[in-house]
Amino acid sequence: MTAVMTMKIPPVRLKDRAGGGVPACVRNVVEFSDGSGQPRPVAYVERELPPGGIPAYRAARGSGARSFVLWADENRGSRVATVVTESAHNGVTTYQVLGAQGEIIGTLVREKALRGRGLRTRWTVRQPGLPEAVGHKGRIFWWFVCWLLFPMMPFLLVIAVFENGDVPRGPRRIMWRAGGRMPLEFKAFGDNLRLGAPEVDLRLAAALLALLRSFDGWFHRSWDDRKD
Repeated sequence: MTAVMTMKIPPVRLKDRAGGGVPACVRNVVEFSDGSGQPRPVAYVERELPPGGIPAYRAARGSGARSFVLWADENRGSRVATVVTESAHNGVTTYQVLGAQGEIIGTLVREKALRGRGLRTRWTVRQPGLPEAVGHKGRIFWWFVCWLLFPMMPFLLVIAVFENGDVPRGPRRIMWRAGGRMPLEFKAFGDNLRLGAPEVDLRLAAALLALLRSFDGWFHRSWDDRKD
């Protein structure tokens, strides 16, 4: 059975905060399931703020920059991994995923649509010792349908809000290919990441899922874009 990672992002409530507004515990959790039992936590994910705090973080994220900490537990007992932005320029952003001792676990590259090497956003996953895996956001056919419907978007938004409270999104499924295999797949329905290769480092996969969920779309506030 294919292993699956899911990121749970519960709302932050006032009673979840300690003095000074700092969250008392980390509530964004990435869980892993291989079908053999109950899902187990892999990492508790929290943004790591720069010297300028939340305003500086939110300003930098507009260029694609991100910085996360993956904790072993909700009380920040020890680091599992850290995501840092190595470079962000002209729509191409490179992230490094570092282990607890600062060692490189892998590299993730996001090339924004129409700014990188194609019409779709391209994600590249590099893990030492494994072939490079490349995936594109959405299928060409569904993007074509989306572009055709774009003039009707205001009406679709109104209908969606009154019908189910959720607004439509563009195609989001990503299938990574490497050496004739599909080691990773992001499923838009359920927002989960499927691991088709057992050699993929779970810390790297958790970091990738956290990054993907930080680009949830124009009409959805991403988990790391909160003002508090």
